[in-house]
Amino acid sequence: MKKTLKLRQFPRLNPPPVGRRTRASDLVRQTFQAYNAARLREAANLLTGKMLPRDGLVGVSLTGALTPAGLGRSCLIPLIKAGFIDWIVTTGANLYHDIHYGLDMALHRGSPFLNDIDLRRRQIIRIYDILFDYRVLLDTDAFIRQCIASEEFQRPMGTDEFHYRLGRYVALREKKLRLKDASLISTAYRYGVPCFTSSPGDSSIGMNVAAMALAGNKLAFDVNRDVNQTAAIVYDAKRRGRTSSVVILGGGSPKNFILQTEPQIQEVLGLKESGHDYFLQITDARPDTGGLSGATPAEAVSWGKVDPKTLPDAVVCYTDTTIALPLLTACALDHAKPRQPKRLIKRRDELLAKAATDYKKSRFYRKFLDS
Repeated sequence: MKKTLKLRQFPRLNPPPVGRRTRASDLVRQTFQAYNAARLREAANLLTGKMLPRDGLVGVSLTGALTPAGLGRSCLIPLIKAGFIDWIVTTGANLYHDIHYGLDMALHRGSPFLNDIDLRRRQIIRIYDILFDYRVLLDTDAFIRQCIASEEFQRPMGTDEFHYRLGRYVALREKKLRLKDASLISTAYRYGVPCFTSSPGDSSIGMNVAAMALAGNKLAFDVNRDVNQTAAIVYDAKRRGRTSSVVILGGGSPKNFILQTEPQIQEVLGLKESGHDYFLQITDARPDTGGLSGATPAEAVSWGKVDPKTLPDAVVCYTDTTIALPLLTACALDHAKPRQPKRLIKRRDELLAKAATDYKKSRFYRKFLDS
């Protein structure tokens, strides 16, 4: 009898048959009942039920070759347009390959089993099973160099401002080519979504910036501003009573950069805070190797990155982002109300100034001055 009473606490496994008219979002909610399918269902419920309501802040980190696979256009752009993504941390490579779409350059579905020596001879680039002509790289490089040669780029700036300004040029090229919703970077520009790169030198964009520096270009990435600016975005949301959520697609440096905002606020700046409220990660990395990519939300609690009170709501789904993100996007668009874009890029100076003012009032700052 006691065992029966305990079982009644849990929903019965009794999914309906999949039919010809079953929607993707219904598939997730009704038939994803166990194992990592269940974790994906829990992730969708967390996103639509707690992250997005009440105008909570949602940050997304992107790792892995997601934009070459078309996930920028198919998933991330619709999420931004619906107001579901407020700020982004990504690898520079994702933004670089995203620009191909904004310039109407062709990427092709291929095979991972082709002869790479032959591909090299034919000047064809392969990203697993994605193929494109070597000229795509050269032409994208030329476009980036042409942009950053302009006067507005001749000074140090945060990567969010850099990508915002670069996104404007991509948007202008899309307009000329009569493209609509083609690239993530131009959509982020139009909707005021800050895009940070945690390792700005580690991509073809950074390589072109470095090459231009040899020719006297004055552009440089202000990484100190990036660290403080990302912390200021989270700090502003929390002091206004909003929740702060992180959606982590993959792992790597962008995962740490989006999570370290809380230790920057608490540990370094000495401002009162308790961690991000909601944590959702899609990853194929194991936790037992000790790497950051597979680190669990429970481990993040020990660093102050995640609020321990909301730890039961944290979800980690062990699957491929290219499988999970389209399903999560379908669920979000079907089950959450569109939100007004926060356009945080327009408030970047204001947010940073407020965080700096409060830091200078803290005992950590006074202790720093005394030392």
